[in-house]
Amino acid sequence: MVPKVIILGGGIAGLSAAHELIERQFDVEIYELLPIAGGKARSFGIPGTGTNGRPDLPGEHGFRFFPRFYRHVTDTMSRIPCGDGTVADNLVDTTRVSLARFGRRPIDVTARSPRSINDVRVALDDIGRLLGGDLDLTHDELIFFASKVWQIVTSCRERRMNAYEKIGWWEFIGAEQHSLAYQKLLGHGITRSLVAAKADAASTKTIGNIFVQLLFDIVTPGPSTDRVLNGPTNEVWIDPWLKYLTSHGVRYQYDSKATSVTFDGSRVRAATIRSGDSTRTVEGDYFIFAMPIEDVIDLITPEMVAVEPALGHLSTLDRITEWMNGIQIYLKEDVPIAHGHSIYVDSPWALTSISQAQFWQNIDITTLGDGQVRGIISVDISEWGQPGLNGKTARQCTAEEIKSEVWEQLKRSLNYGDNVILTDQQLHHWSLDPSIRSRADGSVHNEEPLLVNLVDTWKLRPAAVTRIPNLFLASDYVRTGTDLATMESANEAARHAVNGILAASASPLLPCPVWELHEPELFAPWRALDAIRYEQGLPWEDSLVRLGVPLALLADRVFHALDENTTFYEAGMARGVPLPIKPAHLVSIIDRNEDGSVGSALRLEANRLFERLGAMIARRLADLQSSDVRRETTGTADTELPLVGSRSATDGRSGRVQLLPR
Repeated sequence: MVPKVIILGGGIAGLSAAHELIERQFDVEIYELLPIAGGKARSFGIPGTGTNGRPDLPGEHGFRFFPRFYRHVTDTMSRIPCGDGTVADNLVDTTRVSLARFGRRPIDVTARSPRSINDVRVALDDIGRLLGGDLDLTHDELIFFASKVWQIVTSCRERRMNAYEKIGWWEFIGAEQHSLAYQKLLGHGITRSLVAAKADAASTKTIGNIFVQLLFDIVTPGPSTDRVLNGPTNEVWIDPWLKYLTSHGVRYQYDSKATSVTFDGSRVRAATIRSGDSTRTVEGDYFIFAMPIEDVIDLITPEMVAVEPALGHLSTLDRITEWMNGIQIYLKEDVPIAHGHSIYVDSPWALTSISQAQFWQNIDITTLGDGQVRGIISVDISEWGQPGLNGKTARQCTAEEIKSEVWEQLKRSLNYGDNVILTDQQLHHWSLDPSIRSRADGSVHNEEPLLVNLVDTWKLRPAAVTRIPNLFLASDYVRTGTDLATMESANEAARHAVNGILAASASPLLPCPVWELHEPELFAPWRALDAIRYEQGLPWEDSLVRLGVPLALLADRVFHALDENTTFYEAGMARGVPLPIKPAHLVSIIDRNEDGSVGSALRLEANRLFERLGAMIARRLADLQSSDVRRETTGTADTELPLVGSRSATDGRSGRVQLLPR
């Protein structure tokens, strides 16, 4: 008999679980609360905006964002037929990330590794403006932040999990001791604008790991670190997905709210589903709770907590959510602000946005709504508790006031000097996420908040496989390697849940593949070194940071020298004076494929060279470190590499090892 699985919740987690189960010949039913599939990832028509037979304008909970390190959700997308290919073909690269400030020229930086000589020039220009102070960050601040990034990538997994999980991002990066620009961009900007978390409360393990993933995605050859869909989410992803699943036997029920479950003290036997004014009981062999945490806690009973104590923490997790919701601005003319996402550094409401029309190449926006819309700016609001330019928090505002304040913050950020990007005449229509509902007093409440990873809350989060043998969890609050409330985490949690069902049913079928966050091989020896130190109770080793500061300053001088050489070359050519070839031209000659086209062979070979060099040095240092720790423990003398601050009656034990001879 084919095992039957009941999935409560039809968002990304529920759809992902159904996909893996149906391909393994399980009987699957999904019950979704909303009248549309996709959960928080859904897009939908704005009622009443379509005229003369045109479809409604598209709205959404918030814009979609597919970093390159997303492996689980994109793997699933590559297995969903769509047209002549798959849904994964609907992902398109962005090339830039814009940092917008009030009344100042925005700063655009690259979102992917260079693919041409022109990209190299652009990247060098980005670095030049960064080092030149365009972000109002000093060289000391940049170097200090770089040292903290280095600390993350060279720390072992155990240190990150057990130590950095208990440290707030604000404290870790020393934000309190640095400038307002440092705090706004590297403190609040990274946390609030990207993951809706507060810098002083967000776990360094979570923020640091994700930030480093994004950085590695930029410098590693391949797709952009910032990818988006080429159309409204449901049109180019969710609808083809649901069509594929239902064609293979999945039964998807809309407008179906799970109100309770029947638990016999050992197993879940059934779920009660309310649809409109009617209720019914559905039975299954296995149950997956794929709903948001605020809905799951209504189903948990004391008897279930007695069997699986981790379920008792869900009510606590439900109180540490934040708001990150979208508003779409429809314009009478297209305004491609940046070829990618924009982060509004000075905006009190921590706005981020993307100008979507430029990526919807196969969609004629003039065929939507009343035919007058030419551009769509999709904006996410991540800070709902700070006063805006109007003196009110977003929570205190009406929907109309939210629109007006967001529009004003956008204009203040994008218009500078004589450059006017946004004008009131361009504004045609707007749509606030419908999960933001108005109260009687005019303020708003949020029906779909976002779980945030606060300091030391990993211990509160349950695993996908529970101690109730037929109950499994698949949602963004579940423990995953992604460790962030995202589509990727939801998909990964679903895979863990399905693997749990395969094990519980003694299925001979292969489990779902699950990937960990990428740990670059280049830094593996350093992590091994830190693992030795961590096991011995020693702090993270900062000798290389102290060595790296003067090297960073030297590299900065080299960069400026190259920049001056390029300027000198161009000036000489303008006067007809033959001068040495400029570096970019030299690179263009060397970095060519056999057919003469510009390629990436040079960049890849350089990466391999640095990996080999770094691995060789770090392994040697790891060997020395290991032997030094053993010598310190046994009291054996070491005359070549003495311990600095080694254990003594006067010094105590600092645990620092001098890596270079005196």
